[in-house]
Amino acid sequence: MKENQRSVDPAAQVLLKVAGQKNITTSFDRAEKLKPCPIGHQGACCKICHMGPCRLVGKEDEAEGVCGATLPVVTARNFARMVAAGTAAHSDHARDLANTLLAAARGEAKDFKIKDVRKLNRVAGYLNINIEGKPVNKVAEEVALKFIEQFGQQNGELVYLSRAPKRRQEIWRKFGIAPRGIDRECVEMLHRTAMGVDQEPNNIMLGALRTSLADGWGGSMIGTDISDILFGTPHPVTATASLDVFKEDYVNFVVHGHEPSFAEMLVEATDDPEIVAYAKSKGAKGVNLVGMCCTANEILVRHGIATAGGFLQQELGIVTGMIEAMAVDVQCIMPAIGQLAKKFHTKIITTTPKGKMVDAIHIQYDEHHAMDIAKKVLKIAIDNFPNRKKELTTPVKVHPANMVAGFSDEYIEYMQGGQYRGSYRPLNDAIISGRIRGIVGLAGCNNPRISQDSIHNFLSREFIKNDVLVVQTGCSAHASAKAGYMTPENALENAGPGLRQVCEAIGIPPILHLGSCVDNSRILTIASHIAEEGGLGDDIGGLPAVGIGPEWMSEKAIAIGTYFVASGVPIIFGAGSPVSASKTLKDIMENKWWEMFTAGFFFEEDPGKMLELALKLIDTARERLKLRKYEPGAFGTERVLLDMKARRGGTFATPHGVDV
Repeated sequence: MKENQRSVDPAAQVLLKVAGQKNITTSFDRAEKLKPCPIGHQGACCKICHMGPCRLVGKEDEAEGVCGATLPVVTARNFARMVAAGTAAHSDHARDLANTLLAAARGEAKDFKIKDVRKLNRVAGYLNINIEGKPVNKVAEEVALKFIEQFGQQNGELVYLSRAPKRRQEIWRKFGIAPRGIDRECVEMLHRTAMGVDQEPNNIMLGALRTSLADGWGGSMIGTDISDILFGTPHPVTATASLDVFKEDYVNFVVHGHEPSFAEMLVEATDDPEIVAYAKSKGAKGVNLVGMCCTANEILVRHGIATAGGFLQQELGIVTGMIEAMAVDVQCIMPAIGQLAKKFHTKIITTTPKGKMVDAIHIQYDEHHAMDIAKKVLKIAIDNFPNRKKELTTPVKVHPANMVAGFSDEYIEYMQGGQYRGSYRPLNDAIISGRIRGIVGLAGCNNPRISQDSIHNFLSREFIKNDVLVVQTGCSAHASAKAGYMTPENALENAGPGLRQVCEAIGIPPILHLGSCVDNSRILTIASHIAEEGGLGDDIGGLPAVGIGPEWMSEKAIAIGTYFVASGVPIIFGAGSPVSASKTLKDIMENKWWEMFTAGFFFEEDPGKMLELALKLIDTARERLKLRKYEPGAFGTERVLLDMKARRGGTFATPHGVDV
């Protein structure tokens, strides 16, 4: 497959060609060589016990494993285990942040401070913690302890469920899927999908829904809120995105993974006079800190740090030959980068005991000594700068795209009225009037079996053209950032006339960068605010909103998609279905879930059909809410300045649908 077929990113195309010329194997090559198992790909392979693995082929009502497990049971178990793993990943991330917050509050992690007291106090309110007369650090300690309690809680409900609309909470209780404790749901899901336990597909999938809610309204939401408290709640910042963000005369240091606390220290340490002087002593002008994957999004939305891209950029970044060191922590780290780095001068540094790697230096991060460790790893990179080999470097020479990022739910409220009267009413009114047709959350990974960024970019362009506001997170956000879709000017050039009017009035891009994968929880918060504002029903379910993961690959994506369905947002995933072997599972996820939650989980690989389905779901929701039917171009009439004669003659330019 040619480079331009593997990726639509011009910088990636350049480096894929270089990799080919140097006989360097990347994930794209391995994806071509290793064809997916057709049985496992459909969710029809059971590996839970050692009587198998059992490959269930043939008719659904006849296929069974050695134990007698049917195809729907096996497919449901496999899906539910993906949900549990994804929930565990996000929630373990949040647990580490909760421990950091506790250490900071107690003065045990002196390099960290509470940067957003207002957010701390808001969160304390959600947790029913009285803040009157208490010092900031005391409130922070109580918040941290309450969060830590949520992981081990055995009974009751997660406290953050109360942030959802009351009607949605009632639905969760009705079907018995309100999560009790984060760890409990993950453990129980693994237990009930073990050999010889839960044998009823619908019941297994109800367990998957409950587990996923422990992610969306538990681990992920906790992780997002603590990050805001410790590092600051995002607000719009300008930045650049490309594999051409590496600088020839600087030490290039990449931070890659998902946990933001160490990255925050690296941001501070990079500008420390000691580090700058040390870099200059080695012949560099300083340190150029660059983000990759979701850690990139964390430091991007708070500091405007340039991003090299998402998951599929990590190997290509090394191929530039310009990276002195790459520090990695957890999730989406390719084992291949250890061997690849040895072909260049790049040092790979692992920083967590949960994620060690052959062919890497291990320097364990500890929040109690965060700044010292940050300086230590930066000095490793600086010492490596003289080892960069000019003959192995490939400056990409693709101009980095500009973007505006950092749209937290708090800022989205603020931008619609300022501190005086910030509200979601203008957004609701824009949806009600039809200026905004609906909202789409584009999220999820890249997958090397799909032309990188192609579907993300296609959908982004088409949705805004059709007056659909797009919010993005994770690698999907990287795709739009690299393509230059995240500037207010883009609204003028590409957005439909109704959406353009709204973007012009507020001064925002038509595609909003909300942050990392855990920050999908911000979308839940936004949806709750929209429902609570009124005019669009009293629940998330039924809103003209859809979530899409077009190029997904991770178990985390499955967990995210499932908690959105449980919350009332229909979900469409591309890149193949992990339950396609079972018509029973397809029916449960598309139809039974819709009856229960006003949302279903759909799999569709064709980008055009994906777009068509999403717009249909949005328009159907508008119809159910008895909103004005969306009319393309209805708000595109330009204002005309009239002279007095025209005014007296009664010739007026009026908004569509407005009686005068």
